[in-house]
Amino acid sequence: MVAAILQAAGYRVGLFTSPHLHSYTERIRLNGQDIKEEEVACILTHLRPILEDMVEKGFEPPTEFEVTTALALYYFGEVKPDYVVLEVGLGGSLDSTNIIPSSEVSIITNVGLDHMDYLGPTIPEIAQQKAGIIKQDGIVVTGADNPEALDVIERACQQKKAVLYRLGRDIHFKELLLSPQGGELDWEGLGQHYHKLKIPLLGRHQLINASLAVAAIEAARRHRGLRVTEAQIREGLARVSWPGRLEVICNRPLVVLDGAHNYDGALALKQALQELFSYQRLILVLGMLADKEREKITGVLAPLAQRVIVTRPDSSRAGDWEKIALYARKFTPHVEVIRDISQAIELALGLAGPEDLICATGSLYMIADARKWFLEHKKEDFLIE
Repeated sequence: MVAAILQAAGYRVGLFTSPHLHSYTERIRLNGQDIKEEEVACILTHLRPILEDMVEKGFEPPTEFEVTTALALYYFGEVKPDYVVLEVGLGGSLDSTNIIPSSEVSIITNVGLDHMDYLGPTIPEIAQQKAGIIKQDGIVVTGADNPEALDVIERACQQKKAVLYRLGRDIHFKELLLSPQGGELDWEGLGQHYHKLKIPLLGRHQLINASLAVAAIEAARRHRGLRVTEAQIREGLARVSWPGRLEVICNRPLVVLDGAHNYDGALALKQALQELFSYQRLILVLGMLADKEREKITGVLAPLAQRVIVTRPDSSRAGDWEKIALYARKFTPHVEVIRDISQAIELALGLAGPEDLICATGSLYMIADARKWFLEHKKEDFLIE
């Protein structure tokens, strides 16, 4: 959303996100266009001897994400965008994106229990890692509402002499509309008030995300001299696209793809399924990585479903993926286990009536393959272009 607003304002904008859905090049973009494969090859050819030299000198071999971050920053250094939006990979403090010495605005959307093997088992520990992206004399925007997390973030801002803008205290929004076509909200904060901002992304949580995006833009305008008009904010939000996040991909039956892969994401998905869609039965296609809270997530989503199809994400981290079926059978006896994602989608479509809803979720790796199936099987009711 931030990148879309900046681009609507006429800036050249770099965007670094992960993971990708269909092509690794999706992770590095300039004005919405993926980096070219030839550019990836050229930069990696340049970086390879440096990486090999590090290993020869006894340094720990860089991770895939660290190499990709270096690739992105090198690329942005070459194409020289006006602004770059960097999404942290994991945590913040020790994440490779945190190599940057300063930032216009640091955004901590929320703090939940995820990646606990790396970030710590408690909210304060995870918040401490996320607060690591706060820069000296910086600007921070957060939607965190957990008191323990807020305490950590506020103390980090005090130590770094950073200005903090909090959703619910300095930033406010009012929900005007939630529908299968998107949302609408009033926004107020930092001396501005915007009426009827529209976003095409689905779900109540996207209203929160939009509020934080607008707050980040307004904070950069107030403190860093960013030039953005109200019309450009509206245009950017209205144009934003984020495939695989509550994406309606088929009409009859209704098929929704969502990358929810942690407990908070599952709660947001549950809320959206209950609020946005009308259907007779829910058929859940579920595939999760082994390092996720699979039992808790299944406990949120499986009670909504009349049938559950458990499948395997295409990742070495899938582990004992079939175990999810044991959790699902606590809520419904109608549970199938199908390793191949394409076959799982085909079974779901075969079971669904025209008034049913199929929801594929649990991992971005899994829904990437589900989405690819729909791309390759274009039919009248499919909504992919």
